[in-house]
Amino acid sequence: MIRGPWADYLRTVVPTPARGISKKALTWCFPRIRLAWETLLDTMGGDIVSEESTSYDAANIQVLKGWEAVRRRPGMYIGSTSERGLRNMVFEVADRVVNEVLDGRATSVDVTLTPDGGVRVADDGPGVPIDETRAAGGPGLEALLTQMQAGTGTAGRHDITLGFCGVGPAVVNALSQRMTAEVRREGVRWVQEYVRGVATTPLTAAGTATESGTTLAFWPDADIFGAAEFSFDRLEERFRELAFLNQSLDISLTDLRHPDESRSVRLRFPGGARDFVAFLDGHAAASAPMDTIAFEYEDPRMAGVMEVAFRWCSCPEERVRSYANSRPTINGTHAVGFRNGMTAAITAYAREHGLLTATDPDFGADRIDEGLTAVVSVKLDRPEFSGSTWGVLENTEVRDCVGQAVQDHLGRWLKEDPERAAAVIDRIVQRARRD
Repeated sequence: MIRGPWADYLRTVVPTPARGISKKALTWCFPRIRLAWETLLDTMGGDIVSEESTSYDAANIQVLKGWEAVRRRPGMYIGSTSERGLRNMVFEVADRVVNEVLDGRATSVDVTLTPDGGVRVADDGPGVPIDETRAAGGPGLEALLTQMQAGTGTAGRHDITLGFCGVGPAVVNALSQRMTAEVRREGVRWVQEYVRGVATTPLTAAGTATESGTTLAFWPDADIFGAAEFSFDRLEERFRELAFLNQSLDISLTDLRHPDESRSVRLRFPGGARDFVAFLDGHAAASAPMDTIAFEYEDPRMAGVMEVAFRWCSCPEERVRSYANSRPTINGTHAVGFRNGMTAAITAYAREHGLLTATDPDFGADRIDEGLTAVVSVKLDRPEFSGSTWGVLENTEVRDCVGQAVQDHLGRWLKEDPERAAAVIDRIVQRARRD
């Protein structure tokens, strides 16, 4: 039987006995999950107890106070207590900084993995407000680090949520054996320290500051995360995506954990999705039969903006990435619209130039993907997702908006560069006839 906070929720959607949730019922509610039950419950929060347990009443309910609930069930807030959870802690702290850069209030984000196992996130913005009564630009420092945010998983086009569910740095503070804060604001340097989410020193003026900004450093609690370590490569991968998808971002990531093997990267890509496609192609770019087609377009019908870049290479692999509000997606109406637009443009060109006979069927989306590299990114005011992990975009109007824009841009390129167009279309036609 399943016990815990998610068992109480599941009873509202699955007919189950009061004493607990059976594994069968949980399978019915989450039919596509292929994780071990222990792993699943570590993420959702809950326990497996004996089927022979005879009661579940008020005496079984435990009220957790303060940060105890977060520390007892960290997976509900940061996803896991493995490397993935550590990574999400970095994202929860960096979230505010990234959005300040996008708002024009800061110019760069600096993330450092320190030799003593901590993480330092710094920015050159105006500094987190100190006085709560003057915190028009956001919560004051102590509120930011001690009050959990409501979560912003489906924020508008101008906001980015990096973490597991956007709960903010307060949760990171609660899961850290120590956190330090330094704010440089209006010529004064302020400092404060915390232990497991509780302030151990008052917010103190510690001298003058010649520059502005905020630096938060934290050290994950070994009692919760054990021997898990941060992955520089996984952090770099996600920060690199963000820099490709947001051209104004400037992110530095440094690893000082091993002095003899220190690493540092600066992630800034003014070319946006066009640069992303070139990165995904790597050495295959030299054999591309066409230049990259890239465009940005705002469509009021979908209350948002799209950025799309794509090209074909001579290699057989397909590399298509889709994003909604800078979150990676596994599918959705933006991805479907992209493929619909591609197939429509190619089919129309092939019929117009006699490359398809009257009896040949239209190309399907599965016929055009060989050698295709593409990045499809949409940023919407009101994104709608399937499920709680934001992996599938569902805004129906996005499909037609993206599809029409892709069809127009690809169709124009096919007409303007007939020699390269012939190479691309011939390859697709040959594959269709071969299959």
